[in-house]
Amino acid sequence: MMPILTHTQYTQLAPTTWCATAQVNDALSQSFEELWRQSSWLLVSHIPPIINFYRHDELNWQNYLSPVTLSVRDMTHNQRQLQRKGVRLLLQQLLDQLEINDALDESAFPYRLINNNYYVCFSHTGSKNKNDVNNNSGQATHQPLNNQVAVIISRDRPVGIDIEANDVAWKVAQRFYSANEIATIQALPMIQRNIVTKLLWQIKESLIKIHQYTLAQGLGKDYAYLIAGLLNAIKEPSPLIVIPDIQSHYHIAVLPAQQTIVIF
Repeated sequence: MMPILTHTQYTQLAPTTWCATAQVNDALSQSFEELWRQSSWLLVSHIPPIINFYRHDELNWQNYLSPVTLSVRDMTHNQRQLQRKGVRLLLQQLLDQLEINDALDESAFPYRLINNNYYVCFSHTGSKNKNDVNNNSGQATHQPLNNQVAVIISRDRPVGIDIEANDVAWKVAQRFYSANEIATIQALPMIQRNIVTKLLWQIKESLIKIHQYTLAQGLGKDYAYLIAGLLNAIKEPSPLIVIPDIQSHYHIAVLPAQQTIVIF
């Protein structure tokens, strides 16, 4: 499975800190998609004038579905392997952009570059959306999977990054967030509640990677003091929003278009 990166974006956050995000697909799927686009154009360009058109929602598509389906486990495994390769390819492309000749040391956390000792952190979107799974059959539906990957490198200290395409359900957040966080967020209008819930989750995920917390420990920490800064930051649309975290002395970067949070 060979990854192909598209929609790659590079961002410099500090003199010695950079991040990159991209979409990742496997080469075979990309080739089939391109072939389908080309064949569709050829078909349409040679349609006889007397052809009858039918509404796609009036056809019984179930007879045309491929009989070959992957189990949820297989699809999840394949996607994780693709994303694992994708983030490492993205790291290499970022190093090439910066003209840094180095390789990744994966022997311990946090990851670092072997020669330059830059800290490295990866992120990718979830293996699947729970709404994409038919719980009765245990098989994945035919909806496309969202494969986004992200990487950050920094010379100064451990850094964290989290990319997330889906919203975080409020009932899920309530299981992990502190009482202060829940009370503050619950008082917000619904739109702000959804945005802040997701951003706060991404901040927690990023800090888990920096401090090597367990998942439950990291998600349960109280970051209610950051909510006011997040609310102020999202009022004005911007490709990059940076919020100082006065307690940890880190900075929080919000990249809305890339659906990414970076702690550096």
